[in-house]
Amino acid sequence: MSNSQKDLLYTIALAFFILTTAITVTIFASYLLFAIDIKHYYLEQAVDMKYGTIMKNYAQMMDYLINPFNWQWHLSDFGSSAAGRLHFLDCKKLFLLNFGVFIVSGAIVAKFHKIRARFNRTFLWIGIVGIFLAIMMMFNFDQFFVIFHEVLFRNSDWLFDPEKDPVINILPEEFFTQCFVLFFILFEGLNFWKARLKKA
Repeated sequence: MSNSQKDLLYTIALAFFILTTAITVTIFASYLLFAIDIKHYYLEQAVDMKYGTIMKNYAQMMDYLINPFNWQWHLSDFGSSAAGRLHFLDCKKLFLLNFGVFIVSGAIVAKFHKIRARFNRTFLWIGIVGIFLAIMMMFNFDQFFVIFHEVLFRNSDWLFDPEKDPVINILPEEFFTQCFVLFFILFEGLNFWKARLKKA
């Protein structure tokens, strides 16, 4: 493999590594965000449950989504419809895909990190595209949220009915907004930091 090919492989792998790193950090940081939001958005009153009970169900939901050995959807205090369970299964597959790409791209980046990256400007353009997406999100989060789901999912199972899938009552729009904001901060920061570097 020539140095040019190594540079290209490194650049592509790093782009995916930055993307999946931002997603992975956001996923695990969501525990803290959610723990704060329970009180801030009065979720205890919204579902008539104690703080600990709500947090336990969120932890069960996240364990299902991120644990490759847990394929049994179960929340102690919330029922689910067939469509709701299918949506969470789709989410789980995306989470595991993200972790898989994170590991593989990270291994490639580690292997070729001493190669001089001649394509660092690529990360500037990725960051610029990210800014446009962030602006779209800030001006109309509802539309952004819809487009996001339409791109990732090929069905409408993500449109939860609170009567059939009451877990949606502890997942306010503001919580998802916070997760997206955190993701964009991490994603943009990593890309613009990399764009400024002259070495791999």
